[in-house]
Amino acid sequence: MTTSATERTDTWDMIVVHRVYRREFRMAPALVLAVVPGDTTRAGILAEHLGNLVAGLDHHHTAEDELLWPLMLARASMHADLIRRMGAQHERLHAPLARIVELLPRWRDRALAADRDELADVLAETSVALDEHLGEEERQLLPLVEQHITPAEWHALGERGKAIIPKGKTALVVLGTILEEATPEEKKRFLAELPAPARLLWRLTGQRIYIKERDRVRLG
Repeated sequence: MTTSATERTDTWDMIVVHRVYRREFRMAPALVLAVVPGDTTRAGILAEHLGNLVAGLDHHHTAEDELLWPLMLARASMHADLIRRMGAQHERLHAPLARIVELLPRWRDRALAADRDELADVLAETSVALDEHLGEEERQLLPLVEQHITPAEWHALGERGKAIIPKGKTALVVLGTILEEATPEEKKRFLAELPAPARLLWRLTGQRIYIKERDRVRLG
């Protein structure tokens, strides 16, 4: 199946989301290493942030595994090696992500230097692997998605991603993390897709809420 020119899928939104994951994983090792041993308050703040980050990435990958790769294999079988490689890269990322999840509560509770250092190493390893995966996906896979996945199917994938975002303050923080990496035109497109009350809430309080949370994580 190939989409027509009038209904061609635009994958711009996933590229913006990818920037968020790249940024957060690249910053994470230095933030963790800066925590003084025994500072459980600071470790707790970062552990919460990193736990949410890993959960979001895992959900993102699971949605692709379940909703995107099967359709692509059925419709673009000549690119099966590439599509399967995307799934295999998800599998390879599973081990370091699982290790992060194991380390976070230990480090949060005692803030030991050994746990901190191992966590930083695993985060750095994950960042490198994630950069490689997302780069290949954007260069080679997403152009094929635009040809073989309908806008409705792409929308369903996006809705799957939004399903785990809690309402209220957390939703505003997530929106802020995305808009930070967006161009002015991309910001307009993201905000245009929100209900009018949500856009108003973002303008009135959302930006301040996001900046406060961003600085709590990055600056301590």
